[in-house]
Amino acid sequence: MTKHDYYDVLGVSRTATDAEIKKAYRQKALQFHPDRNPGDSDAEEKFKEASEAYEVLSDAEKRSLYDRFGHEGLKRTGFSGFSGFEDIFASFGDIFEDFFGFSTSGGRGRSRSHGRRGADLRYDLNISLRDAAFGKETEFEVRKPVGCTACNGTGAEPGSAPETCRRCRGRGQINQTQGFFTISTTCPQCRGTGSCITRPCKDCKGQGRVLESKTLKVKIPPGVETGIRLKLNNEGEPGEKGGGAGDLYVFIHVEDDPFFQRHNNDIICQVPISFPQAALGAELEVPTLNGTEQLHIPRGTQSGDLFTVKGAGIPFLNGRGKGNEIVQVIVKTPTSLSPRQEELFRELAGLEGERVDKEKSTFKKLFK
Repeated sequence: MTKHDYYDVLGVSRTATDAEIKKAYRQKALQFHPDRNPGDSDAEEKFKEASEAYEVLSDAEKRSLYDRFGHEGLKRTGFSGFSGFEDIFASFGDIFEDFFGFSTSGGRGRSRSHGRRGADLRYDLNISLRDAAFGKETEFEVRKPVGCTACNGTGAEPGSAPETCRRCRGRGQINQTQGFFTISTTCPQCRGTGSCITRPCKDCKGQGRVLESKTLKVKIPPGVETGIRLKLNNEGEPGEKGGGAGDLYVFIHVEDDPFFQRHNNDIICQVPISFPQAALGAELEVPTLNGTEQLHIPRGTQSGDLFTVKGAGIPFLNGRGKGNEIVQVIVKTPTSLSPRQEELFRELAGLEGERVDKEKSTFKKLFK
């Protein structure tokens, strides 16, 4: 089946923010949800299509690949869409509760339990342009919540135990049926935990978690740019009551380089040359991200002319080829001359029929 443009599916522009994308998906999900359109195959298809679009556009890495290479670019992530409603509900988990304030699974999705998945965390990592070009495995330290060892994560003082919440009877939620939907609201008494702590742990103050520093490794692929997001599975906050841990997202920030400027996958630099080199031509050794390369400067080169070193730029993130290095030559004017050099320049000026001052020029002399 032909896949439609994900931005068109959600009705947003290609520059839409995360909040705009989430809002658009919320409207589509509410409109075409299968529990609201029983037996309507067209609505079910649109619900799956909108969910697929949201899965891609809400993920920075997938969105970047899609923007560059379209649907083909997503194949490298292993994502090929959803096969059915079970996949959607399993992938998004409690997202519909976040959207609407109640569960809309209608019995189709996975069954709810008291386990709550841990929150995702964010870490901002600065890297050099060279690391962005060649990739790197790097270590970094992050402070994150971990289970309290004093109370084994229960939040209760050792020797005591949490008590079952009387209001929800340990379920963590209060359920009501309304039309097609089963409305599940978080219990206000226990805040969804299903239990209440009467004697909180002194170490974690009843939270069941404490902050600790942890050293992690992340492998940066060649070709990354600022804004790319790398995911470390299960390195986010720990879950509650058996729920899985969240993920840690590493956001890449490529630092400015003192010599090179980046433009997409090309790099640009300026190299000074002398008058004789510009006039007579020369073979130059120019810096690249990986050593030096020979560059031929032809006779009669003008200041500002551009030359290309093929394949000396940034690798494409999909692993197919590299950009180029663009070298702009700047003809450098000497600021001090020896007597012999001055003599040669005056001789050259005479051959060209050009007038020059015999002594150091003033501003007025130059314009007489």
